[in-house]
Amino acid sequence: MIPKFNETMLPILNILSDGKDYTLVDIVERLYKEFNVTKKERKLKSQNGSWIFYNKVWWGKSYLKQAWLIEYPNRGYTKITKEWLKVLEEWLNEISVNYLKRYESFLNFITPNKKEINKSNCNLEDLSPTDLIEQWYKNFYNSLKNDLLDKLKNTNPYYFEKVILILFKKMWYWEYKETFKSWDWWIDGIINQDQLGIDRIYTQAKRYNNWKVREKDIRNFIWAMSWDVSKWIFVTTTDFDKKAIEKANDAIHKIILINWNKLTELMIKFNVWVQVKDVFKIKYLDLDFFIED
Repeated sequence: MIPKFNETMLPILNILSDGKDYTLVDIVERLYKEFNVTKKERKLKSQNGSWIFYNKVWWGKSYLKQAWLIEYPNRGYTKITKEWLKVLEEWLNEISVNYLKRYESFLNFITPNKKEINKSNCNLEDLSPTDLIEQWYKNFYNSLKNDLLDKLKNTNPYYFEKVILILFKKMWYWEYKETFKSWDWWIDGIINQDQLGIDRIYTQAKRYNNWKVREKDIRNFIWAMSWDVSKWIFVTTTDFDKKAIEKANDAIHKIILINWNKLTELMIKFNVWVQVKDVFKIKYLDLDFFIED
């Protein structure tokens, strides 16, 4: 029997309750037995071509992640959080969408942007299906940005620099060369914008958790600059304070500042650490087709 996506949530948590890390495939295989899914039902696909049961489990897992009942400790793996221990004490028979609404992070995910709705002076009931789709897309997009940021902040600082390397490579730069960690002097990489390496960009990537990039950081970055390079990129997982921005703007060199918001947007745009899950085509009636001569 293929369950509703919300019916998979409590079984998923029960599987993860041993504290171990599981892949989505591991969870799906366990749930096949839990719901007595037949071989024929396992092969059923939706209109967009995705496996129906697999897709329902994926959405159940995603909803739990938005409520922070589970987390992604490593790429491709899922693990239970301490918050689940509180839920466990309630002896629930099921986890519903209404239950998850007690978590602010989940409410932000599932509720359309209230500020934008207020600007348009309308209620949810007044929104067209297209408006609702756009609102849901924005919510999902912002949720993905937050997930990416969470992963970036919890990864190894050196690996974070490699992620930036991959991003710049996908942005069609000719070559990106890492510097040696023992003597990088505030320089993490050198980008060649042309095949001969005539036009170069120096980069610095800082994986911070809370504090902003300060003027001192930009000053050290400028100090490390080579005079034969006129372009520089400073990337961070947080933001830049006012004095840091002013210092970068006043520099002789061209310094591009990329904060967490711009970084996650670029990662999504160039498919770094993300992948297309579903594609839905919305078709409209072709009125021109029905014009009779």
